[in-house]
Amino acid sequence: MRPREAFMRWKKRRGRRDVLVLGDSHAGVFNHALFDTRYGDIFFDVAAISAATVSGLRNPNSKTQALPLFRKAARKSRAKTVITLMGEVDVGFVIWYRAEKYGVPVAEMERQALDSYQKLLLEIAATRKVICVSTPYPTIGDGQDWGEVANARKEVKASRAERTVLTRHFNAEMEAFCAAHGIAYISLDAASLDGQGLVRGELINSDPLDHHYDAPAYAQMIIDAFESRGVTL
Repeated sequence: MRPREAFMRWKKRRGRRDVLVLGDSHAGVFNHALFDTRYGDIFFDVAAISAATVSGLRNPNSKTQALPLFRKAARKSRAKTVITLMGEVDVGFVIWYRAEKYGVPVAEMERQALDSYQKLLLEIAATRKVICVSTPYPTIGDGQDWGEVANARKEVKASRAERTVLTRHFNAEMEAFCAAHGIAYISLDAASLDGQGLVRGELINSDPLDHHYDAPAYAQMIIDAFESRGVTL
């Protein structure tokens, strides 16, 4: 981090209490200005690792090395609350890719991903309050092979509808796990999907090459969900 960037970060953080955010690139939504406006007393310390997967958390040879980076961020953080937001890369690509590569059921690969994510939550929850935000739904359409992410995932044969169904099941499993272990879970499923069961148009990024949700709409959706559920950060 450059000196000016470090100074601006320190200035923004001064006098606020930290909330640590761990996740893949979708977790970057917590950097949006809407969170500063709504939670002026909180500094969202975001550790968003691009392409991080829950499937790879326990793999010491993972390219992103997400787990050690998350642990390092947690060690350095003074936050008493940790928000997690992960899984889109898994339900949108990795689970399907591994199932095809190894010739095993998608359900088996999903179970491995769920187990890995759940172990991370339990590790964090041993010392801090955890809020798990549901995994975003797929926005890449069938046959779309332009754009870096779409091109990287084009070898997976699963349709967008199939990936959406898997995401819904993944989220349901995570919600049930969190309920059983006293971990706060924020489901955005109902607010994310339209009448056809696909991502609402308002959430689709205006940049056709960007698979992330529209940032202002996503940020507002999360804030609304926190407020409607009485979430204390």
